Amino acid sequence: MLRIKKLDIFIAKQFGLLFIATFFICQFVLMMQFLWRYVDELIGKGLSMEVLAQFFWYMGLMLMPQAFPLAILLSALITFGNLGESCELTAIKAAGISLMQAFRSLIIIVIIISISSFYFQNVIGPEANKSFGHLLLSMKQKSPELEIPEGIFYDGIPNCNIYVQKKDIETGKLYGIMIYRMNGGYEDAAIILADSGMLQSTAEKKHLLLTLHSGEWFENMKSQDLVGSASVPYRRETFIQKQIVLDFDGDFNMADVAGISSDARSKGLDKIYHDLDSIRHYNDSVGFNFYRGSKHSTFYRPKLKQHDTIKIEKEVAVAPIDIDTVFQKLNNVRKRDIMKSALNEVRITTTELDVKGGYTSNLNRNERMHRMEAINKFTLSLSCLLFFFIGAPLGAIIRKGGLGVPVIISVLVFITYYIFDNSGMRMARSGEWTVLYGKWIAMIVLSPLAVFFTYKANSDSTVFNIDMYKNALFAFLGIRIKRHIVKKEVIINDPQYADDTDRLKEINKDIAEYTSSYNLLKAPNPIKVFFEPGNDHKIIDLNEELEAIIEDLSNTKDPVILQELNNYPIINPDAHTRPFRRKWLNVITGLFLPLGIYFYLRMWRFRLRLMRDLKTIRQTNDAIIGRIEERHTA
Repeated sequence: MLRIKKLDIFIAKQFGLLFIATFFICQFVLMMQFLWRYVDELIGKGLSMEVLAQFFWYMGLMLMPQAFPLAILLSALITFGNLGESCELTAIKAAGISLMQAFRSLIIIVIIISISSFYFQNVIGPEANKSFGHLLLSMKQKSPELEIPEGIFYDGIPNCNIYVQKKDIETGKLYGIMIYRMNGGYEDAAIILADSGMLQSTAEKKHLLLTLHSGEWFENMKSQDLVGSASVPYRRETFIQKQIVLDFDGDFNMADVAGISSDARSKGLDKIYHDLDSIRHYNDSVGFNFYRGSKHSTFYRPKLKQHDTIKIEKEVAVAPIDIDTVFQKLNNVRKRDIMKSALNEVRITTTELDVKGGYTSNLNRNERMHRMEAINKFTLSLSCLLFFFIGAPLGAIIRKGGLGVPVIISVLVFITYYIFDNSGMRMARSGEWTVLYGKWIAMIVLSPLAVFFTYKANSDSTVFNIDMYKNALFAFLGIRIKRHIVKKEVIINDPQYADDTDRLKEINKDIAEYTSSYNLLKAPNPIKVFFEPGNDHKIIDLNEELEAIIEDLSNTKDPVILQELNNYPIINPDAHTRPFRRKWLNVITGLFLPLGIYFYLRMWRFRLRLMRDLKTIRQTNDAIIGRIEERHTA
């Protein structure tokens, strides 16, 4: 029996609130990106708020399935990042609850979201896509004068370029009009200038009536009698008012409406599978007809063997004819006529094949688009689960909440998914990849990552521990952090000042003996560095003793001593003797000369730094000893 625990409710609330917020953010970003495709359809049309509301409503319904996966990825990352950053995830694991048990409530929620995403794509999305297409077509019926921009030439009307200096949206008046008409090329060009005018659609929506006031008309006069003349006659006309009829189809195009209904994105899954049978049957019949027609073409010949015969109209069996021999017996005029006829036949056949090839390519493309849309309804729904099993484990591993690191990781993951999905879609649409491979490539690539991240998070892996990589990089570059010892709020045991003073004096003696015995300025022996094991036990023991004294003195309340403790350098006791602790790594580094030179010089640098550190330690020891004795005498 499934029991709902308080932990499940707690995590579900954390995820639910973040999912709602991130969903609207993702939806807004996707809508803004989608909006740029239709900016020209919206700006300057004088559309009412009702039309704009419908435009954004249908757009939002179409993009909701795409916003679901990204919102799940981001909210899962932030949820478990916050739990890890506040150590709540550690407390959950300490209570004996595994990470997968913490996931179970969210897995159920994500499955519900995936089903909702499929419902949107299968039921609501196609209707929204169809309504969106009809809305775009209806927007073309708006007054054309509202579509003409100010200050630039508009070429949306056939054979015309119209420039309007200023327009009045309320009255539809246009001012400062300049028109270039090119009906028949340069010889029939016309330039029209007018102070003002008005552009209106005719009742049948097939033409535009342009009424101009106070202008001039310059037009070249096309003359058949002056062929080859350098000058072309023209006429000039000044008018007070003139009306011009321009060709412009601003009405609904039934082919466009039919195209919206036949688009695969405007169909549900049942409709797609139903239409696929008809599409395949039609494609097969077209291909069969093309094949049957090609058998009766001029260039079709059955393959004949050496002793085969062919039948002519009177059904007389004759031997195959050697065409080259017959052609060589003809005269030159007959040869030329035959070659021209053959070349013309080849051109006609090539053009016919190109037309048939383009038509069959469009038919096959339509079939692939239907198959891709059917698969896309499943892949986009399953991507919700995929992104959850990427985001939630990553959040548990990284343990960084807020909108900083999670947003960066979410964008990187989504871009990776988008690149593979978009590339697969394009390759499958063009027929270079199979439809199944093209639409599943993104899921195939990212699914192993989801399994890997889930496994690493469940096993408490530090593969994405930023501090670990930071420390490794600092160690490789020889950069070390400084001590940061502050006053403790609660002190259980006070420092043993007398013992610590004696031990610091002993360390000073050991440092003096060490510096007199070892010359750290001398370059190390490369053979001993890379090929012989060796540890500097004196520095190791000295470092351990010093760290123990620092730990004891960190319990002091004296600010002077705390300040002096932060002056102690952090010593790497092995860095000045060999590059790595493992012998085989040192051998490989020594054999690879460029890398070996770097680590050799790096180790020599560590020897010089150790010499400076020992000097600093002695000075700090003297300062702390003096402060302790001063406190004792006081």
